Formats: sequence, structure tokens, C-alpha cells
Amino acid sequence: MNRPPASHRIFTAGRATALTAAVFLTVAGCSVFGGTDSDSDTGTSGASGGTKVALITHSAEGDAFWDLVRRGAEVAAAKDGIALTYASDPDAAGQAQLVRKAIADKVDGIAVTLAKPQAMRGVVAEARAAGIPVVALNSGIDAWQAQGLLGFFGQDESVAGQALGNELDARDAEHAVCVIHERGNIAVEARCAGVRKTFGGQTENLYVDGTDMDAVTNAIAAKLRQDPTVDEVVTLGAQFALAAVDAVDDAGSGAGVATFDLNKDLVKAVKSGDIQFAVDQQPYLQGYLAVDGLWLYKTNGNISGGGVEPVLTGPAFVTKKNIAGIEKFAANGTR
Repeated sequence: MNRPPASHRIFTAGRATALTAAVFLTVAGCSVFGGTDSDSDTGTSGASGGTKVALITHSAEGDAFWDLVRRGAEVAAAKDGIALTYASDPDAAGQAQLVRKAIADKVDGIAVTLAKPQAMRGVVAEARAAGIPVVALNSGIDAWQAQGLLGFFGQDESVAGQALGNELDARDAEHAVCVIHERGNIAVEARCAGVRKTFGGQTENLYVDGTDMDAVTNAIAAKLRQDPTVDEVVTLGAQFALAAVDAVDDAGSGAGVATFDLNKDLVKAVKSGDIQFAVDQQPYLQGYLAVDGLWLYKTNGNISGGGVEPVLTGPAFVTKKNIAGIEKFAANGTR
């Protein structure tokens, strides 16, 4: 399965229309960054004219992880009467431009991922100068305070990586390959660094092209054929874990597969034993808390974490032992 590297879609509550902009979603009827209903194809229900919040991520098209983030944000927006706009671009410059469009649209709050924080520093400062409160989610736990954001909602990736490394030790693994699907993304790099910090065996990174799932499978399979001492493949996203399962089969390897992140397809793989376990950062919760946190700040002056501590959403381990309690939520598209 191939995945294009960038997102060029516009979403409404009911359908998606292809445009030459990055991904947009409007909830509760606000126009998309200053557009009109005719040129942005937005809905008109809900809190039109009320509080406007923009959620802007580094997601690439087709990544189901971000569907969970968006759904959590939508539920919070509906509860709070917020007009929510979702936009994404995996290119840091493109993501920064989306933030500038949100500033021009005079939104009341911005929630943003900081996968490449230096590229976002200038535009975050522009938002703050315009009097727009900004929170971070998912990526940027080491950068949000320095950039003056109100709060952070997500997982400490280093801590999560260390927890996974400890789990590999408990399973008597000896040689792990950590598959990095996006070079330069500080969050995914921190995961593998965390694994290396606590895992008693050998850890090495394998860089792959995360926009091409066939290439991911082939690269992992080639590594396993080249080095039969690898007994553990660690991936940093659910879809990459499923590709790793195929790679293990293709290579005739006995390596186990563990991963970060979860989706409904991965739930089946954990249940069947094809995947040993997943470290769930609860993306639905990240989207929900980021939007709700902005609403609480606007309506009651609340600052989650007091502005000095992140609000952690993980790591939560999902294994064959507890998968039954999570399966129904994954089927609903919320885990």
C-alpha cells in the first residue's frame, strides 16, 4: 500500500473534496481560514459565529492515527460549542503557512503539533503576538514551554521508549531494530533513543520511507534477511507494525514485533498474537484535551498543567491480556 507524502484534501462533517490546499476539516460551521461557504465547502450547523479554534498537525494523507486525534477534537468542539477547523501538512513550511492562515482568520485559539519545533517557532510567535492562545499536542514536549505555549497534551516519547525497552528486557529480547519512518521528527527519534537507553540488548535504527508502505515492508524484510540475530522489530506507528508482520513472514524470520500506537487493525493483530504489544499514547485523548483546554482557558482562565507541566496521555500498554476491554472502543474509531 502506497501513501502519498502530503495532504491535499478538504473535509466537512459528511464528505471530503479534493483541493490544492492542505487537509482541512470544519466542525460546527466556521469558514476555512477566511474562505466562504462556496469556496471551502464547509457546513453551516453548530456554533457558527462563536468561538473558533484551529487544530493544525503535521499529518500526511491517509494516516489513520490522525483520524483519532481529529475525532477527539470534534467531540470536544461539539461539547463546548466551538467551530473547529482541522488542517495538516507533513511539510514543516506548509504547516507553518497553515498557522498563518489561521491567524489571518482571527481564530480564538490554535492547537498545533511541534514535530519540527524550530520550523514552527516564528509562526507560533506570530500567533502569540496576535493575542491568540496556542497549545501543543502530540509532538514538542521539549519545546512548548520555550516557545511560550499555554500547555502540552501528549506523551513523553523518551519515557515511552524507555518503558518499551524495559518490556523487551522482560521478554528476553537481545537484538532490536527500531524502524524510523520520518527522519528528523523529534518525537519518533526520541522513542528509539528511549528504547536504547533502557534495553539491555543491542538496539539499532532502521530508516525507511514512511510514505511508501511497500518500501517499508521490503526494507524491514531485507534487514531481517541480512542479520538473522535480530529478534525484535520495533515500529513507531500501527500501520508500520502491520507492515513489519508481513516483513517477518517474507524473510522467514522468528523476530517478534512490538509497536507504538494503536488502531482497529492493530487490535486484531495484538489479539491474534501477531503483534506482541502496543504502547498507546491515546491520540483521541490528545485531540480532545487540546481543544477542551483552549475552551477552558477562554471561558474560565484555566491553564492545563499550570503552564509548567505537560498533560500526559501515555504510555498505556496494550497487550493480549487487556485487549478485550479496548477492542470495542477501537471498533468505534476512538482508540
